[in-house]
Amino acid sequence: MLITTQCSSCATPGSRLCARCRAGVRIAPPGVPAALVHDGPVRSAVLGLKFRNARRAARELAEYMMQRAGPTPEVDIVTWAPTSARRVADRGYDPAELLARELARLLGRPCRRLLLRERRSMPQAGRDRRSRLLGPRFRARPLRDAPRVLLVDDVVTTGATLREGAAALVRAGATAVVCLAASAAP
Repeated sequence: MLITTQCSSCATPGSRLCARCRAGVRIAPPGVPAALVHDGPVRSAVLGLKFRNARRAARELAEYMMQRAGPTPEVDIVTWAPTSARRVADRGYDPAELLARELARLLGRPCRRLLLRERRSMPQAGRDRRSRLLGPRFRARPLRDAPRVLLVDDVVTTGATLREGAAALVRAGATAVVCLAASAAP
């Protein structure tokens, strides 16, 4: 069996993100809690990660996230905004967890599951903007030593998921929470 590397966006054989797709990547503007703009090849890579089992995209996206975070961000631990249990069961993995684990590896920080999604929280995908503004509900595991936390998600649209996750982490004892997604809706 021959295993080849493919572009995370267009699936052509070669590097993880081919030169053509890399040329179409747009960096998110300052002030946006994301590394990239969620369109073109980035959108394709993120959707592949989320819905087509293209887990290889996590490493490529995490590299862009690391560039945004900087090589030595002032965080002690990396965590993620968990997706719904139903989505994890359907996919067999959580895309935000894959991103968080890759980013933590690149940053040399530990990665732990600190947030739990409330059972009655609805998935954000497919909801209109008004419904998304409410965001999912999270509770956090109690935190010791008041850590500074890097909270990772795959896509930020309204910011509600990151806002709710950050609030839960602060209530649990985090000193500070830095939020970062792979991409942000334009």
